Amino acid sequence: MITRIRDVRRAKKMTLQDVADRCDPPTTPQTIGRLETGTRTVSVGWLNRIAKALGVEAADLVTLPDREDIPVAATLDQDGAHAPRRAAVAIPPRAEPDMVALTVTGGIGEYRSGDEIWCRRLAPEDFARAMNRDVLIPRPAGRYLFARLIGREEGKLHLLPLGSGQRQTVIADPPWLAVAGRLVRTL
Repeated sequence: MITRIRDVRRAKKMTLQDVADRCDPPTTPQTIGRLETGTRTVSVGWLNRIAKALGVEAADLVTLPDREDIPVAATLDQDGAHAPRRAAVAIPPRAEPDMVALTVTGGIGEYRSGDEIWCRRLAPEDFARAMNRDVLIPRPAGRYLFARLIGREEGKLHLLPLGSGQRQTVIADPPWLAVAGRLVRTL
């Protein structure tokens, strides 16, 4: 079986040690390296463990004949576009559990019409993980608020709307919020 473990690991900017530490149970970087190079046979169990450590599906780690890879043609930094140092592929985004999305129909803040914002839902005990991030919060009667979470105290969330000239909003005890995690923009 031909694997893409190394390509996916590099695309995720992770080291062999990072992947080894995230495996359940943890393993050694040498083992991950052997599995990447084919020195050691990759079983379905190992494929699933590594996929979970990388945050992808096991199918993303094998070469499938009916799926096209997206080669990385260049890297971009403050000095412009450059050829990559080594061959790489881009891993397309994948839906995950507890995800919701927003579609932007009119530009506001840094978002443009046509954007999709993919968000991950969080339970109230995890709201601290969304500090200083854009969040979607359900409101009564099927309404929502999309704003920057700037503070929280005693079940109340302090939010700064994205539009200019709008005032801070305080929401008490929402059942969940969804933190923005990925912007999908067509150019």
